[in-house]
Amino acid sequence: MKEIVLPPAYDTVLGLPGSFWAVVIPLVGICFFLYIIARRLIPIVKGAPDPRFDQIGLRIKNLIKYWLFQYKQPRYIVAGIIHIVIFAGFLVLSIRSLSLVIEGFNPGFVFPGLGGALGKIYGVLKTYFATFVFIACIVATIRRVVFKPERYKVPPKYGKEHTAEAVLVLALIGSLMVFESLFEASSGNFEEALPPLTLAWISQKSLITSSKSFLQNVHTASYFIHDMIFFFFLCFLPFGKHFHVITSIFNVFFMKLERGKIKPVRWDITEEQLDDLEYFGVKYFEDFTWKNMLDFYTCVDCGRCSDNCPANFVGRPLSPRFFTIKSRDYMFERFPVFGSIKPKEPVVGKIYEEHEIWSCTTCGACEEECPVCNEYINKIVDLRRGLVDEGNVPQTIQKALSALEKRGNPYGKLESKRLEWAKSLEGIEVKEAGKKFKPEVLYFVDSATSYDERLQEIAKATVTILAKVGVEFGVLGKKEKDSGHEVRRFGEEFLFMTLRDMNTEAILEADPKLIVTSDPHAYNCLKKDYSDIPPVEHITQFILRNIKEGRLRLRPIEDDNLVFTYHDPCYLGRHNLLYDVPRQVLDSIPNLKRVEMERCRDRSFCCGGGGLMLFYEPIEDKRMGQVRAEMAYKAGANVIITACPFCLVNIEDGIKTSGLDGKVKAMDITELIVQQLM
Repeated sequence: MKEIVLPPAYDTVLGLPGSFWAVVIPLVGICFFLYIIARRLIPIVKGAPDPRFDQIGLRIKNLIKYWLFQYKQPRYIVAGIIHIVIFAGFLVLSIRSLSLVIEGFNPGFVFPGLGGALGKIYGVLKTYFATFVFIACIVATIRRVVFKPERYKVPPKYGKEHTAEAVLVLALIGSLMVFESLFEASSGNFEEALPPLTLAWISQKSLITSSKSFLQNVHTASYFIHDMIFFFFLCFLPFGKHFHVITSIFNVFFMKLERGKIKPVRWDITEEQLDDLEYFGVKYFEDFTWKNMLDFYTCVDCGRCSDNCPANFVGRPLSPRFFTIKSRDYMFERFPVFGSIKPKEPVVGKIYEEHEIWSCTTCGACEEECPVCNEYINKIVDLRRGLVDEGNVPQTIQKALSALEKRGNPYGKLESKRLEWAKSLEGIEVKEAGKKFKPEVLYFVDSATSYDERLQEIAKATVTILAKVGVEFGVLGKKEKDSGHEVRRFGEEFLFMTLRDMNTEAILEADPKLIVTSDPHAYNCLKKDYSDIPPVEHITQFILRNIKEGRLRLRPIEDDNLVFTYHDPCYLGRHNLLYDVPRQVLDSIPNLKRVEMERCRDRSFCCGGGGLMLFYEPIEDKRMGQVRAEMAYKAGANVIITACPFCLVNIEDGIKTSGLDGKVKAMDITELIVQQLM
């Protein structure tokens, strides 16, 4: 566009050439920014090791999916669209912003390739995006100030509301759009209309009768105001939640690649060197890994994690959102931009409460929802490791851990009783695998299914299915120990290693071709925490394959009044992505009517159980199993199908405590399949 006013570089501002200010403002802004970033990097540099430079191709793919295309944002449709518009506008307008900085001391500068037709196309595109971003900022401000979604609220115990910072940032972004549009519109070339219905077009229409001197003042002023806002905004970002504008690209690139897996105690030592450690887990802030600290910086404060956290939902003293915000605030306080670094101190009691740490069920709902791929489970586990190392464990859990150490199960029952459930089976022999009997399929029963009277029915149903298929199967019997899944997630690393090694030795001695388990926790543990053992399948995978191959045939549901719903276990669904397999099994039963609960699949609501969580007595307003039972009833179901022993026991308890006994019942998927076998 041809200008009839002087470029800002040739105008005079406060008695000095505009080109002088065009150099000084960016120079000062960049110097301050680099200093701030250097200070913000101090805790990351001090953090524990965390290898995140593997699988570069997959990391780039994730970066494109989750950062560039904002894949998770539309899960909250209104907020997601607003954020995507602002984010896309930033990407498109970043070229314009950089060119404006350079134009201040080099008038007429154009980035290579943008001088011809492509430049004109970009000019139209960025003008519309500036308008879209401005509108999105207004909508977001109204939403923050007037409507105030519940997930944005800050309970008094967590400090002040964050609305002021959010509104300030929205105002800064909106101002950048306004002054960039004014700068373009005030060039004085009114012969060529700017793209219609845009901020620049409106500005041009309002300035069309202005004098040349007025246009010159507007042109120069809008440029330098834009310049100052731009660099103020850049330096302001690292002081609050909007630091994610800078850090999110790195956080997504270094995101966790494997679900359901727990990090080792330390990445930089072997298991054999664990005895040499002064202490386990996180006791001081520097014990967190550098990626954990990057997570704290990157939190968007959107509240999506806590909005989907079952512990937070039922009133336990845990909010993933504020767990992270407290950590970030502590980083800002302990490692200030201006001033000296404060001495280190224990984080439990200073930042975190013990009940907060034990309240997590490790369901993964928070990680699934986070738009910038923050991680939570490893942090919680590392904090638990620190508490266990000090012997600071809830009494009920301590008893279960002691029983596991002595008997290999949290109930403290004799190893010889592990196979008692098989004695009541008629016509099915359950053999113990070992040196003398090496079955094709090994059924890993695990502790709860072996010892709990109600859950033993799952074991009986599972072996009935194995026998029906005609596969040669066996169990480890008294040689089997607890898989150790929850032991590890409750911070007892040495005990987990002992259980793992004993089970591995017994499995390798039995030498099966395939391991099958009906417990998602055992399934996840055997797949993710063990190594060098045969392939592992959940029983639903085994059932579906044999249905498809014709070895299992199912009778139709005869009662037309039955309406089924499937509850996704956390460690089968979110942690192992087995959403469709159990549903396909259910849909293979003729005449089965199935509905979905509102919270299903990757947004499934945790039952509250899982191994040692059954022994924990949390502070809560309502049981998770009760909430889940009510969700099923609201969906119109009268039969809840689970695929996890812990889900079954918690949901059955929830049915009783919610007054739904007689209206809704729960059963394991293996029990339903056996009931419908032909």
